[in-house]
Amino acid sequence: MTKTPPLALALAALSLPSLAGCIRAPDIVVVDRATALEREAAGSFPRLEGELARAGTEARPAPFTREQLEAAGMPRPIVEASEGEGAERVDALLRARCLGEALDGTLVETRERCAVKEVPHLGSLLERENRNRMQVWEWLRSQRPKRSLDEVRRAWREVHLRGLVCGGQLQLPDGSWSEKKC
Repeated sequence: MTKTPPLALALAALSLPSLAGCIRAPDIVVVDRATALEREAAGSFPRLEGELARAGTEARPAPFTREQLEAAGMPRPIVEASEGEGAERVDALLRARCLGEALDGTLVETRERCAVKEVPHLGSLLERENRNRMQVWEWLRSQRPKRSLDEVRRAWREVHLRGLVCGGQLQLPDGSWSEKKC
């Protein structure tokens, strides 16, 4: 028997795979970015973080409390948007002559007589209060079907004016405006 040199065995081992065909490693795809769902699960919100960063650098007025403004000499507004809703705000606007109790029972804006320069959300307040009054008048009329809407309004206004806030503005039968005396 002849002995095969080790170098020949090594060459034979290397040439064997080339004879069997082409062998190659499979394609591997490495993704270095997480999906949006994975980022949210990990607590990463790039869009919200960007919005927060922009909001922190945008110019805006400094928040002062009412007490700080008064200490700086700013007069306190007569009527504020946050000060009361409904009846309290209507009473304040009636006293400031921004609203008036009209002859037909509705609230009307009297901007030319108003003591306040700018009243926020006045239109929506008027619409809401007058709608509420209309609903009351319709209910009252359903209780007295023989009465007309005008009769119900007049009767309601007569009773309502007894409870009107002192100094509140109301329309007189001749069309002029006056204050309720107490």
